[in-house]
Amino acid sequence: LVLLEINKKMSTWDEESEISKLNRNKSDSPIKVSADLYSVVKESLKISKKTQGAFDVTIFDLMSLWGFGPKAKNDYPSDSVILNALKSSGWEKLTLEDEGLSKKNPNLKLDLNAIAKGYAVDKVHQKILEMGFKDVFIEIGGEVKCSGKNKFGNKWRVGIEDPNASSKNIIKIINLENRAMATSGNYRNFIDLNGSILGHTIDPRIGKPIKSEVLSVTVISSSCMRADAWATALMVMSFKKGKEMIEIEDDLDVFWILDTGNNNYGFEKTNGIELDKI
Repeated sequence: LVLLEINKKMSTWDEESEISKLNRNKSDSPIKVSADLYSVVKESLKISKKTQGAFDVTIFDLMSLWGFGPKAKNDYPSDSVILNALKSSGWEKLTLEDEGLSKKNPNLKLDLNAIAKGYAVDKVHQKILEMGFKDVFIEIGGEVKCSGKNKFGNKWRVGIEDPNASSKNIIKIINLENRAMATSGNYRNFIDLNGSILGHTIDPRIGKPIKSEVLSVTVISSSCMRADAWATALMVMSFKKGKEMIEIEDDLDVFWILDTGNNNYGFEKTNGIELDKI
């Protein structure tokens, strides 16, 4: 029921969802939204500000241009089309009002796919704790939140996949205790546009898929919603820029897999990441 409710509010694939109706609403007056949607947008804007726009939920049209929205595409968008989409996107064009949102551009549309899944994990985890369970492990599409211990009485062990698209091998294992974890990478969700393989991480500031040394980012936090959003933001940033940002943030630990050339990987992590033997 928890997941169905969140889906009804935040799925861009459901034309009758709250977010789909919001996206069609071109009012310049504040638009009242549910408490769930308000909470997710509030956290989104906070992270957008901190990451200087590397995380942005106003990119529905940009994602659609590149074929990652509900409607598939098979051609490479022109610079003029991208610039046009950028005019109606941008987190600063979205403001919070009492119980609602206000769009400074009527064509602005939201895509919460980089944060809503984490929010759903938090809500399901909380619901199960309220039912009286203590040893809990929730996983939805790779996003995780846990409490207590596993069946062996140890910390939960969560695998990180090899970024090689042809492999599903576990490359590292992270010990997790009473935390949430989210991983973002370009190695599972990508499209082929006229023979060019493009990862799904779009830099919302330029409107184009990014190319960087960062292959995969795993973020650990007390909130899966927060971990989910930051994992996306850190995929957009270079490793150096991301590391600088993380050093001034509380309640975030990060594990990076980097491309060091010739199909070799480099691994970087903050002190709070506890690796285990595979």
